[in-house]
Amino acid sequence: MSKHHQILIIGGGTGGIMTAARLLKKNKSLDVAIIEPSEKHYYQPAWTLVGAGDYSFKKTEKRMDDVMPKNVTWIQDYATGFDPDNNSVGTKFNGDISYDYLVVAPGLVMAPHLIEGLPEALEKGVACSNYINPEHTWEVLRNFKGGNAVFTQPTTPIKCGGAPQKIAYLAADYFNKHGLHDKTNVVFATPGSVIFGVKPIRETLMKVIGRYGIHFKPFYSPIKIDADKKIIYFKHTDPNENKCFVNENNILGEKSSPVIDEVIEMPFDMLHLAPPQAAPEFVRNSTLVNASGWLDVDIHSLQHNTYPNIFGLGDVAALPTAKTGAAIRKQSPVVVDNILKLIKHQKATNRNYNGYSSCPLVTGYGKMTLAEFDYQSNFTPDPKLKRMFVFSSDKEHWRLYMFKKIMLPYLYWNKMLKGQEI
Repeated sequence: MSKHHQILIIGGGTGGIMTAARLLKKNKSLDVAIIEPSEKHYYQPAWTLVGAGDYSFKKTEKRMDDVMPKNVTWIQDYATGFDPDNNSVGTKFNGDISYDYLVVAPGLVMAPHLIEGLPEALEKGVACSNYINPEHTWEVLRNFKGGNAVFTQPTTPIKCGGAPQKIAYLAADYFNKHGLHDKTNVVFATPGSVIFGVKPIRETLMKVIGRYGIHFKPFYSPIKIDADKKIIYFKHTDPNENKCFVNENNILGEKSSPVIDEVIEMPFDMLHLAPPQAAPEFVRNSTLVNASGWLDVDIHSLQHNTYPNIFGLGDVAALPTAKTGAAIRKQSPVVVDNILKLIKHQKATNRNYNGYSSCPLVTGYGKMTLAEFDYQSNFTPDPKLKRMFVFSSDKEHWRLYMFKKIMLPYLYWNKMLKGQEI
């Protein structure tokens, strides 16, 4: 196996595969290699629906060699470190591999240990997470008999920032359909100040929350889980927020006395959460990251701010926008164009990435609103939606739900991963 490649890509996820496919569509003679240890590739956006029993997990999975672009050298190995001054990447089994141009797209990793008791709660099945095992979420949901159903997320950046609330809406809809509404408190607790940062979407979601009677708790940061007692502990991210909790009689009310150290106890009968997430350790411990531990790239060109022959995209990149596959769809063409410019001894002048991301917010079975936005949180709906007779994508629509369930997986497997424009 060659120890040098013209273009070396770390990561066989959405960013890595899409970028490799696009490069080779532009120029078949390019020498492109991908470092990726996994045997399987997953379409993770459908895991929300898997967790609600409305999609098959098997349909989200394909063999890695089935999605790997033709003419790409697949190095089935783990990247272990960088030597950017000598243009090389360390691997677990194949030693150092050098490159002319490097694309860093390994995604992120789950870091449940950052919340005390979470690894044990997940291991015991007391907590569930669509991010880790959506089939277990569905098992927990369909076996739920009533009580406190708590949905939350961490203070760290996470992939698909809307996912923790999507499953809350689906669960609330499920409870209504199965006669559990009057026996259940659905709580959505978030460290954030609002349910969503894009105003038209936020207004729709607040109506959804009202419709289901969900207890929305902003400024709630999960800090500890007691798996044996089935209690989750939150800390306030804003000292002025009312200190509320769910008591043993399933009634939401204010605590009569201040909680010691500003900690709120919330008992639960069902707990779903997004685990804390971080860049992979070999990235986090490298010289390529910013102070927060994410790949330090220009937010418009995706070019590394120190090493001009390195680019990064996807979840690992330090970009102030949502970490989604839709964002990668707009990032990849910029990375490809800039690398091709550098190969031609031109400057990487493409700065067209404006922070676009998209979050399909499922609000119930057969209902969805589509949040599309940029770095400034401007609502930027795709004009093509009108072809589907969706004229207000900030409102709930059944066609949007079908778009997520049927069209998006098809486009992902057959267009995006093939390097085609959509």
